[in-house]
Amino acid sequence: MKPDTTKTYQERILNVLVHIQGHLDDALCLEDLAKVARFSPYHFHRIFRGMVGESVMEHIRRLRLERAAIRLKHVDTPVTRIAFDAGFETHEAFTRAFRSMFDRSPSEFRKQHQDISVVEAPSGVHFAPDGVLTNFEPVQMGGTSMNVRVEKLNKMKVAFMRHTGPYDAVGSTWTRFMGWAGQRGLLRPNTTILGMSHDDPAVTPPEHQRHDACLRVDDTFQGEGEIGVQEVGGGEYAVITHHGPYHKMNDSYEQLCGGWLPTSGRELRSSPALEFYRNSPYDTPPEKLVTDIYMPLES
Repeated sequence: MKPDTTKTYQERILNVLVHIQGHLDDALCLEDLAKVARFSPYHFHRIFRGMVGESVMEHIRRLRLERAAIRLKHVDTPVTRIAFDAGFETHEAFTRAFRSMFDRSPSEFRKQHQDISVVEAPSGVHFAPDGVLTNFEPVQMGGTSMNVRVEKLNKMKVAFMRHTGPYDAVGSTWTRFMGWAGQRGLLRPNTTILGMSHDDPAVTPPEHQRHDACLRVDDTFQGEGEIGVQEVGGGEYAVITHHGPYHKMNDSYEQLCGGWLPTSGRELRSSPALEFYRNSPYDTPPEKLVTDIYMPLES
């Protein structure tokens, strides 16, 4: 373990925050921001959210709206121009977003010329009139109370059915996949069942999100039709056990990426996280579900 890892992670995230602050007029690409932070593009978004407390796009959007509010107070630039500078394509979209954040329209805000009342953001990072980053303190998502372990996971062959679409709609794919597996006698008491999500729902549009419903098979197994075969695992993983419903699983991801990872001395590898389902939602209440989340680590 490296004792200065926490400081290093904070410095790298701070570099990104400063870069964003100074380039709000630019098209900010997630891949480019990951390079600024020197994190794998694959996991950068989760690390950012875990440490800052909001997604990259939420952060950028909020800072642009805060800057727009400052401009409305202090300069006579037309509202439409300020809307375009804030990254909105239409005046109407800007007005909706501004009203949601400041509880008044841009024109009303300008007319009242009152101090900015910023909606409290979990990051504590706000836009200052002089462009200086203000009040950055990494959000503590987990700390030492988390039970994170490092395990070596051997490579395994899995049969899978791919779902493409919103993650909250994967249930139908799992139902079809488990029906197919049951018909072929593949569902035994010791069968390893896992899921693999390839995209971050805060980054990838819902219609393009990919999730693979998987179960372990032997080396002789061959794919058929919509059932594919792939190899997963291999190498070391950080593992955290999530207790409770699947829709709350992102809390555990954020604890791992924002709380444990910066103190661990480790880096995440550019490959998907794996979710091993230790019991079944078909006969287990949501609050009793147990899932082991495996995040891939660099050697």
